[in-house]
Amino acid sequence: MNGYKMLFDYHTHTTFSHGKGSIEDNVKEAVKKGLKAIAITDHGPGHMTYGIKREDVPVMRAEIERLKPLYPQIEIYLGVEANIIDTGNNLDVTSEEIPQYDFILAGYHFGIRECYSAANFMYSHGIGTGAKRTAFLKERNTKMVVKAIEENNIKILTHPGDKAPVNMAEVAKACAKRGVLMELNMKHPHLTVDEIKIAAKEDVKFIISSDAHISERVGTFEAALKRAVDAGLDLNRIVNIQKV
Repeated sequence: MNGYKMLFDYHTHTTFSHGKGSIEDNVKEAVKKGLKAIAITDHGPGHMTYGIKREDVPVMRAEIERLKPLYPQIEIYLGVEANIIDTGNNLDVTSEEIPQYDFILAGYHFGIRECYSAANFMYSHGIGTGAKRTAFLKERNTKMVVKAIEENNIKILTHPGDKAPVNMAEVAKACAKRGVLMELNMKHPHLTVDEIKIAAKEDVKFIISSDAHISERVGTFEAALKRAVDAGLDLNRIVNIQKV
């Protein structure tokens, strides 16, 4: 949308997980778009098909440290989009592994064990969507997500409501209490307009992320910003958007 710019993009992927470009490709695009900061946040290691390899985390850190003096005009962070699960600390990144990263994003995805993937996959494809089944699944998912928020220092909850139905009011309350940013995602339609309206009733802040899986998408924000406008959200509550 005209009249606004994105300040930083904290949700991008590379060839270390599900992306198509390198870390440097994403950094170059962020510089081109005039961003002040970028985070490399590849999928957590628990994903059965495209999670990062734990042994690659030091390699990613070394690459980011190599790039910092080459691109002094931008801050470069190493994060991870951890997968929300229903065991342990409710993330596929353990408490001992968290200090390897500058900060943690967390989101729900299929292809993870111990997170009701089969039931949520069927629900998202119109199977098992009766009122009783929906209520049961929503309650279970909400408890799983809220526990992940409560037990970890999460910076951003990615695309809440995508792939797994949740009680958005309860999730927003947990985010507000813990200072977790709720994401308006460019790759997925969540938060939706209706979800933004529900979440906005709580004292929570929002962030727009490209969720770029190709470098050219880094720094994109317009469609997500439009959803915020359509929801009537006070745009000052979006931490990485500035009027120009």
